[in-house]
Amino acid sequence: MTLDIAILGAGRIGQTHARAIAATDGARLVAIADPVPDAAKAVADRYGCDIRTIDEIAGSDDVEAVAICTPTDTHADLIERFSKLGKAVFCEKPIDLSLARVRDCLAVVEETGATLMVGFNRRFDPDFIALKAAIDDGRVGDVEMITIVSRDPGPPPAEYIRHSGGIFRDMTIHDFDVARWLLGEEVESVMAQGSVLTDPEIGKLGDYDSTNVILRTASGRQAIITNSRRATYGYDQRVEVLGSKGLVALRNTQEANIELASADGYRSPPLLNFFMQRYATAYENEIAAFVASVASGAAVPTTGHDGMMALALADAAVKSAAGGCAVTVSEVMS
Repeated sequence: MTLDIAILGAGRIGQTHARAIAATDGARLVAIADPVPDAAKAVADRYGCDIRTIDEIAGSDDVEAVAICTPTDTHADLIERFSKLGKAVFCEKPIDLSLARVRDCLAVVEETGATLMVGFNRRFDPDFIALKAAIDDGRVGDVEMITIVSRDPGPPPAEYIRHSGGIFRDMTIHDFDVARWLLGEEVESVMAQGSVLTDPEIGKLGDYDSTNVILRTASGRQAIITNSRRATYGYDQRVEVLGSKGLVALRNTQEANIELASADGYRSPPLLNFFMQRYATAYENEIAAFVASVASGAAVPTTGHDGMMALALADAAVKSAAGGCAVTVSEVMS
């Protein structure tokens, strides 16, 4: 069986998913839609697919699934539209910046019985998979504390920040999902702080560029997340999980796994530069998991509920950072 997929949006993430689809057995990219003709043409020329409008894709009998890579404020409407058409849907996070809108959207998905998978690519990275396996196999015992370091080499453009919903909903949301996944329990409360340390223009846009978050579950398990929009040394992605029997750690990925020693000391290659390089395999695994779920009828590994809960943690972090106190997840979910 081959799943015929159309991509909505030919920007950076749309191009990333086009590469992943092309690399996935059982998947075929049949169409690309984007309001920028040159962007759509670049994908079509590279992967041999058609250029169509979203309306044309909606009316296409040869499209069985769509990958939504459009701006965030279009996600929920497109999920509902293609769910009602009986298409399987893969959507980049977040579903929407409003929890109320996400709930309404997920109600439509449930009513139609459509397949919806939300893009949280880190769960599909081989190193993250190995980390989770060490926890699930009991090699560190009961999870007690998790530390997640996630730092970008530089900030996105101002226009992106203006429409992103802020660092907690755009950047930390990936870490919130990873924390839920690794903790094995839902988060009960969120304590967050944010500062503007790298670029005053980010503060003028009403956002932070440097944040720390403490998540706590009902049993007392904790996850600490530290984010920055400036890491001069590369894309910094590390995780430590402390358990009752020991610790498992995920280290950074370098351009090469070598170390040079000389009279000047020890030197290692630089870190991979950004998420498209660091998580290239994860994106391929993610699309492969989506295709496999559609083919088998099995549940998708990252659900609409996962997307909703990660957004709820982001909303709680926004409220905590503004108010200077811990916020329960039930407060923002009510």
